[in-house]
Amino acid sequence: MNWKVCLAILTCNVVFMSSSYTMLIPFLPMYLTRELGVSATSVNIWSGIVFSSTFLVSAIMAPIWGKMADRKGKRLMAIRASLLLSVSYFLGGIVTTPLQLTFMRMFQGFAAGLWPMELAIMTIYAPPQKLGICLGIMQGALTAGGIIGPLFGGILAELFGMRMSFFLASGALFLNFLVLVFFIKEPDLSRVPAKPAEPDEGEATAEPKSLWKVPIIFHMLICSALVQVVILIVQPILTTYISHMAQNMDNLVFVSGLVFSLGGFASAITAPLWGRFGQHHGFFKSMRYALVLAGIFFFLQALPTTLYGFAASQFAVGLFFSGIFPSINAILAEHTDARTKGHVFGLLFSAQQIGAMTGPILGGAIATFIGMKYVFFAAGLILLAISWTVRRKRTQYSH
Repeated sequence: MNWKVCLAILTCNVVFMSSSYTMLIPFLPMYLTRELGVSATSVNIWSGIVFSSTFLVSAIMAPIWGKMADRKGKRLMAIRASLLLSVSYFLGGIVTTPLQLTFMRMFQGFAAGLWPMELAIMTIYAPPQKLGICLGIMQGALTAGGIIGPLFGGILAELFGMRMSFFLASGALFLNFLVLVFFIKEPDLSRVPAKPAEPDEGEATAEPKSLWKVPIIFHMLICSALVQVVILIVQPILTTYISHMAQNMDNLVFVSGLVFSLGGFASAITAPLWGRFGQHHGFFKSMRYALVLAGIFFFLQALPTTLYGFAASQFAVGLFFSGIFPSINAILAEHTDARTKGHVFGLLFSAQQIGAMTGPILGGAIATFIGMKYVFFAAGLILLAISWTVRRKRTQYSH
């Protein structure tokens, strides 16, 4: 199968997947109160339960699905994830109680794994000299879907009610299922030469169960989890922080959503460029640069006292943050045999889910006991610490 065709199809799939998710998640509190009868006093508790239940289950299941992908086929696991996610969204549209919605989200965590499987497929089809560009484009598509989703979700919620958003998301994932069945072929690993294990990689290509013990893979998993902590440490307070700065501005909801999405717009534009930079200059270098620049601008984001200054810093953070995950994905792809990529990206997804569970708790504690602006200082500090660690570890790997 031609790698360009595969990239085009998977990029569209990623947009559908990402927009389906973000079309619903920001509006879950509204769904709980308007459709499921949750009172205003308990909606925050239920929102937290519903939101985090998926992360817990998917963190457990992701490595299992990844190992199965290497044994049974990555395309088969992508098909499984698409179909089950489609079913989960449909169930979300017919639930009548918050407990049922929680069970639906747990089932969604069980079904998850589409993104790591599509990454694994693409890293096998992509020529080595185009790996960074391909992963950058897919990361940009993931971010673009995150921008499109809330826009359509808000419109649908106002016009037809939240249940229609669930049914539309279900249809989009079922379309992904059909595309994977009829247009994507399982990579032929018999034609892919096995990657020889390097001295500093231990048994990276030996038994899949030992992959997490490979230093470079383990380090990238930790980095990925911490980066996900940064995302989720900031996201829950962004709209509240923006609203506080905007105060009595007209169209406050629209303005908050626009400022919130500026980082996503910037990331969607620059993710492919970061991929190209990493391809030509090295993915460790692109990762370090992205971490340092994003960390600096997170620090600067705590300083503006006007909405315009904050909006500019939000856009700037997106410009640099978008280079982190494509670099991590490419480093893992370069240091992993094609026959174990499913397991590796499953472990990566699991690490990100653990970070996603930790971030909101840490961010909420900082915002409550110290102040909201210190959340941005914490995010910047974490990214700069990761960058220092990456530089130190890279020196060890090169010796």
